Amino acid sequence: MRLIIGKKIVYPAQGPCIIGSIVNRTIGDQQLSFYQLTVLSNGSMHLFVPVNKAGKLGIRPLLKREKIPMVLEQLRQPTKRNDNWRERNLYNSKLFAAGSAFDLAEVIQSLTESRENKTLAFGENKTLERARELLICELSLVLGEARVNTEKLVDEALKARKESLPV
Repeated sequence: MRLIIGKKIVYPAQGPCIIGSIVNRTIGDQQLSFYQLTVLSNGSMHLFVPVNKAGKLGIRPLLKREKIPMVLEQLRQPTKRNDNWRERNLYNSKLFAAGSAFDLAEVIQSLTESRENKTLAFGENKTLERARELLICELSLVLGEARVNTEKLVDEALKARKESLPV
């Protein structure tokens, strides 16, 4: 996979990034090339990805604009609740690591629903916050909107889900 400098991509579990320069480093006796990625969700963190391994890391392009209504519709749907914390945590970890917008939406959806029924563990709260941050960051980049506006879209979708649940 050849990345193009200046393009925005998504790095799983880190979120949207902009591809900076190619940096050459000597490690041991080998000269290696790395893409320098700037993580856009916090703007100050840089990742260095080996050029020869970029295709194996799950890096993907930003979500296409026409897919956003599908992501929001997914957030509106009730989830199949899993009350077993261990299984839910393992499943959410796999989704989070996969890094697709739909996977992040599923994590948000399930943890939000769980939180409505009981208090989440500290780690689950952190996972929910991080998934929301990454999804909102990506959607706001694709839409060209401020994050606060995109957060409202996500919250409205989740609220619509809650209102459609049977009492």
